[in-house]
Amino acid sequence: MQLSSKKEQAGKKSSKTSSHSKKSETLKNDISLGMGKIPPQALEAEEAVLGAILLEKHALTEIVDILKPESFYKEAHQKIYQAILALFEKSEPVDLITITNQLREDGELESVGGPFYLTGLTTRVNAAANIEKHSRIVIQNAIKRELITIASEVLRDAYEDTIDVFDLLDKTEQNLFEVSENNIRKNYASLNIKIIEALKELEAKKDLKDGLTGVPSGFTELDRITSGWQKSDLIIIAARPGMGKTAFALTAMRNASIDSHFPVAFFSLEMSSIQLVNRLMSAEAELEGEKIRQGRLKDFEWLQLHEKIKPLTQAPIYVDETPALSIMELRGKCRRLKIKHDIKLIIVDYLQFMVGDTNKKYGSGNREQEIASISRALKNLAKELNVPVIALSQLSRAVEHRGGDKKPLLADLRESGSLEQDADLVIFLYRPELYGLTEDNEGNSTSGLAEVLVAKHRNGQTGEIKLQFIKKFTKFNDSGYNPWGDDDIHSDDATETQKTIIRKSKINGDGENAENPESTPF
Repeated sequence: MQLSSKKEQAGKKSSKTSSHSKKSETLKNDISLGMGKIPPQALEAEEAVLGAILLEKHALTEIVDILKPESFYKEAHQKIYQAILALFEKSEPVDLITITNQLREDGELESVGGPFYLTGLTTRVNAAANIEKHSRIVIQNAIKRELITIASEVLRDAYEDTIDVFDLLDKTEQNLFEVSENNIRKNYASLNIKIIEALKELEAKKDLKDGLTGVPSGFTELDRITSGWQKSDLIIIAARPGMGKTAFALTAMRNASIDSHFPVAFFSLEMSSIQLVNRLMSAEAELEGEKIRQGRLKDFEWLQLHEKIKPLTQAPIYVDETPALSIMELRGKCRRLKIKHDIKLIIVDYLQFMVGDTNKKYGSGNREQEIASISRALKNLAKELNVPVIALSQLSRAVEHRGGDKKPLLADLRESGSLEQDADLVIFLYRPELYGLTEDNEGNSTSGLAEVLVAKHRNGQTGEIKLQFIKKFTKFNDSGYNPWGDDDIHSDDATETQKTIIRKSKINGDGENAENPESTPF
């Protein structure tokens, strides 16, 4: 019985293998238009590049961040270049003798053709003057081969009924984006090269008068703590409804795009693009939002509107109002915006309106798991595109039931603790007047007062910043707040108040109350 069962299983396996073989054969026939041709290659250029490196010791530095071992078509050339990189990383001289020894140590000397082949490479060129041009020829052919590989995989997977078409589309788009990024941007990860790049960045930073190294928010005290929104950071801006999350994000977007000319992508899952534009026009022209919504503007206000919004019409702002946006859709849209417009900042309003990837099933009660997946995906997106991603988020109702001043805590982040874990920067917006707190501890009026609470800062300090919220224009003002509650009076006319409370970073345990973290509110 057991022998018979094994035979049946073997027969089924053989049948499956035969079926798969037939399917593969059919697929080969389908892609035969691309078969039978020699893959794109430039062997003479490859030999010229390697020969130039062997001839002149400085030649490698010209192309080390352009070419990778897999950029070469011939396997022997890949092994030779890998040996060259190994020597370079050890800061050892690169010449015919050292490369020969390195290949011998790697056990690859005979497989590349021996010392005779290496010597022959030096006869392909007279000097290294054109090595960068030759390396560009090599990389162009390598890109063509990568595109052929991607196209073949797409063609193969498109015939498979078990593969989700949207997953295939996302995978294809990601592969194409990686080809573009890896070859347009010099990204070889040699430590020596990265140290040089880091030193250049430090030298550039020392000349910055404002100390900003990222995308500016336009709020002076906030930028002083963060040095601007930093590349690859995930920033969570959270608050209870009505605190002004969208208004804060729009103000920060406006400051980055108009004042500093950074291209910004804004994904609005809650409001329509027309509603957003109305808010932007109200804030920019300083006309009441209700008047703009209803079109009740006097003649001079129409003139004021048209004159003041001119900078908005020229601002590099790209708004998407797709409802129930999925992570997959967001990634695709952001990649295209990055390629086409080189966006420097992404804002999502707001996180709880997003849905997870379509290929993942989340049952009822698993919303926390879905939010965790979205949070990680947003962080990965920030790293992939190397831009800051700001995601607005709701806070839980626990804030409302708490006594005292009801200032939010990290534990109040709604639906998922992963937001706190994944975020590089967590900012809370707090307006005491919404909780009926009409005076602060010094007895000043809280009318128009908005507090920006930097609750988590992975790479720096936390702190509390006081801004002015002008409700009728739905905008935040960098001028602090006016203790008399008059929106029309700016900070020059207001009393001097402390705008910022800065706390030391707790990353290394050097913050106040480091021994008893429970005693601190963040």
